[in-house]
Parts: sequence; structure tokens; C-alpha cells
Amino acid sequence: MSRNNNNIISHLHDEEKRWFAIYTKYKCEKYVIDKLLKKNIEAYIPLLKTTKRYTSKVKTYNIPLLNCYAFVRISKADYIKVLETEYVLKFIRQRKDLISIPDKEISLLRKIVGEFHENLEVSGFNFVEGQEVEVIAGSLTGLSGILVEKKNKNQFVVQLDHIGIQLRIDINPGLLRPTQELIKA
Repeated sequence: MSRNNNNIISHLHDEEKRWFAIYTKYKCEKYVIDKLLKKNIEAYIPLLKTTKRYTSKVKTYNIPLLNCYAFVRISKADYIKVLETEYVLKFIRQRKDLISIPDKEISLLRKIVGEFHENLEVSGFNFVEGQEVEVIAGSLTGLSGILVEKKNKNQFVVQLDHIGIQLRIDINPGLLRPTQELIKA
């Protein structure tokens, strides 16, 4: 299906608020969120809690899961307010289209940072790289993806279609089950 430049898709709605991804200046995600919240714009960044050990102390930091990305839940009236916010560089688009992010994908990001802030201990791994798997326990139950690595750590790839990003998550294989048998060539 071909389309000309006049048929640009915009999911901005006059009244209904929808989630959109914005691109921020590097290391300014938290600052941008604070400024947006002061403008009464719902904003979110998924933060991972990480601990660093120094010789004299242990310090815990909250770092963004996705560098330079933040998410805003806006209607058409808030679009310009977001762009006018300091360190907001642009809205993330697919080609020239402004596509909203489904609530379920924002919920998925919230689940990922809530459950997987630390690596889980791994034991009894029987899966094969490239195999489709599904999470059967925990807050990510029902999520499926492709197992991409089988080393000391086992990683599970989650494809977020509307954001266009793949996330790798360290996960205990006891929380996984195959979604289909691997076809041997």
C-alpha cells in the first residue's frame, strides 16, 4: 500500500490521552520528567536500581532502562508543551508518523523494572538458543520472546513492537516454558 506525504498518521487525540515516546538529551531523562510533571503532564521513565560498591561505601542509583527515552501520556493540547520542555529533543516517530504506544507496553516496562532490578539465580537450563519461550511465573507471566543466549547467564529477548527496541533480560529458566518445539533441520 503506497501513501503520499499528505497521509501522515498522527495518533494524537483531541481529548483522549495516549502514551508517546520522546527523545531527550543524554543523561537528562530524570530532569525532563520533573519539568513535565511540573507542567501537569503525565510522564514516565523506567528506572533500574543498581548498586555500586566503592572502597569506603556502597551506593544505590536509579538509572534509566532506556538511555535518552522518556514516555508521556498526552492529548493534542499537550504536544507543544512537551516539545517546549528543556532537553526534550523530539517525539519518536515511525517514519513521519506519530504512533502512540499501547498501555500494555508501558505496563510491560513497569513490570520489567519492578521485577528484574537484580539478576536471578539460574539453575537447570534445558532450552536451546533461538527457541521461542514464554514466561510462566512472576509479574511478566504471558510474555513471550526468543531465547538469544545460553552462557553463564540466560537471556530472554522482549520485542516491544511500537517502541522498536529489543530488551535483554536475565531470567531464571525455571520461569520459562517453550512455546513450540524447536524444529531440527
